[in-house]
Amino acid sequence: MQKSYNVLFLCTGNSARSIMAEAIMNHKGQPNFVAYSAGSHPSGAVRPEALRELETANLPTRGLRSKSWDEFSRPDSPKMDFVFTVCDNAANEVCPVWPGQPMTAHWGVPDPAAARGTEEQVAKAFRDAFFLLERRISLFLSLPLATLSRLSLKKEIDDIGRQ
Repeated sequence: MQKSYNVLFLCTGNSARSIMAEAIMNHKGQPNFVAYSAGSHPSGAVRPEALRELETANLPTRGLRSKSWDEFSRPDSPKMDFVFTVCDNAANEVCPVWPGQPMTAHWGVPDPAAARGTEEQVAKAFRDAFFLLERRISLFLSLPLATLSRLSLKKEIDDIGRQ
């Protein structure tokens, strides 16, 4: 029987990137992974463009909501095995540091919510973010987690974030 892993995707507003990552992981990683998302300064709403990307990919959107990472620091919260920050650039955005013992990595993704321009240009920014997250999550899911040491697993996860 394979272990079940909890994964938390963190971002600033929890309105687009981390929400899409949560939905992608919950779809592609089942039954061995359960994903959550949160933000350091949640916007309180999920961007409709993010929901559209998920719906276009036939991924469930029910129950997705913008929430604070404080929800996952409570004693009764699920214990996280992996925490990924998906904010683009630590110099330009506030990326929370997760306390505790989960394996952590930074997978910077340009913020589609910051995209400006025509409707098509904004849609492309959300599509690009979705495909980048999907690729990284697919690569992560292909890792032999049970057989990798913590140190080599950390290196593999960090390498995925650079791709």
